[in-house]
Amino acid sequence: MAQNILLLGTRKGLVTYRKNGSGQWNYDRTDFLGIPVTIATIDENTGYWWALLDHGHWGCKLHRSKDGREWEELEAPKYPDGEEIKEGKPAATKLLWAFSNGGKDRPGTIYIGTEPGGLFKSTDNGDSFELMRGLWDQPSRKGQWFGGGRDNPGIHSILVDPADSDHIYIAISCAGTFETFDGGETWAPRNKGLRADFLPDPSSEIGQDPHLVEWCAADTKVMWQQNHCGIYRSDDAGANWTDISEENGPANFGFAVAASETDPDVAWVVPGISDVTRVAVDQSLCVCRTDDGGKTWKAFRNGLPQGSAFDITYRHALDVTGDTLAFGTTTGNLYLSNDKGENWETISSNLPMVHSVEFH
Repeated sequence: MAQNILLLGTRKGLVTYRKNGSGQWNYDRTDFLGIPVTIATIDENTGYWWALLDHGHWGCKLHRSKDGREWEELEAPKYPDGEEIKEGKPAATKLLWAFSNGGKDRPGTIYIGTEPGGLFKSTDNGDSFELMRGLWDQPSRKGQWFGGGRDNPGIHSILVDPADSDHIYIAISCAGTFETFDGGETWAPRNKGLRADFLPDPSSEIGQDPHLVEWCAADTKVMWQQNHCGIYRSDDAGANWTDISEENGPANFGFAVAASETDPDVAWVVPGISDVTRVAVDQSLCVCRTDDGGKTWKAFRNGLPQGSAFDITYRHALDVTGDTLAFGTTTGNLYLSNDKGENWETISSNLPMVHSVEFH
């Protein structure tokens, strides 16, 4: 199916682009002007548009639309009274950080991942939510989960198996990746082979810091992870991970990773300088692609700024459909490639900070 809509969640609203008949992407409209939009997406099962807002003064907001033009506000997921992040620290929704619809056999089911680490589920298209107790009560949560770039642990990745709606992965910064086979009643960590240099035991299965976890839609056993300590790949559905970072090359630290929908050996990252600095490597923006499952990487720079770039790309701000990729940056640039990332054009250099990018 042709992807003709490009949704951008930005620090100053939801920005929509549409592709015209000649293949050009044109600015369409802005919704929620001035309000940070963490995620903007469309439920592929129902066609509803969703906007997850992080209003600085009024807190987290959730909006739904049938057409992307008329919006209604819903009650955002809320932690039950008495829930605690840790002993004596009450749990409250600080950020709506991830969204996924349920399987095709469950229209109206949606999942929202939050800071401080709770996963919420709705079976009535967002009219009500319940905290998924199986994950919230996971034995490692109170003692071993912690905040990375934010004060508390947060769920940023949700993957629902297209072949089994009860089979779900989530990823948490900082805790790691977890898997359920029973619709969320029980969860198990899937972090073997990862490295967390900031922990007393870098190989600890709990406390890893994935930045984003993705998979190949055509072969969901092949998973990719942009991690705080490198790039990782799994060929066995997350049971084991292998470091595929580029030695002496830019493909290493970053936030976003995009996986080919059809080829399990192809993925892209937008690298940066690690930890505190967090700008483009050598102040030169590039996109790295592997065509052989991470054995080698190629860096593509044509059309991207070199020598004077301060950009970095957040975890949800890179997307791919077919041979077309788009990514947004912290300095308000939007770039697009129609040839698997080898050549780029600037769609806009006047946007707010970009939090998320999605084709629909």
